[in-house]
Amino acid sequence: MGAWSHASFGNDDAIDFAAEVAETNDLSRVESAFDAVLAAGDDDLEAPEASQAVAAAEVVARLQGHWSVRNADSESIDAWIERTGITPPRDIVHKARQALDRIVCEPSELLELWQESEDGDKWRDAVRELRARLDGAPAR
Repeated sequence: MGAWSHASFGNDDAIDFAAEVAETNDLSRVESAFDAVLAAGDDDLEAPEASQAVAAAEVVARLQGHWSVRNADSESIDAWIERTGITPPRDIVHKARQALDRIVCEPSELLELWQESEDGDKWRDAVRELRARLDGAPAR
């Protein structure tokens, strides 16, 4: 899985995604991450797409002012957020919520991988907390 943490940017796919977003000046890459998850519908959702959408949802939450932990993993995206100052439109916030809801439902490879991990509960809690931040709740 290439993960070292249950945090939104604690895996290779999320780090690569953050680097791609940092090269843009808009939310097109963020929205495409949500679209990829939502396009899966009831079919199998692959872990890389899900990991990127979790990272994208983290970007949206931070753009709304609902920050979580800032660290070396989030450094490039944090700088991008401060540089661009974009306010995410409601439709993208809605897609972020929908994508997170889909990621934590079967069939989801990322969900399955975390269920097999001893940190599965921490990951589920982190996704729930991220979902709450999209709704305006402060980070825990």
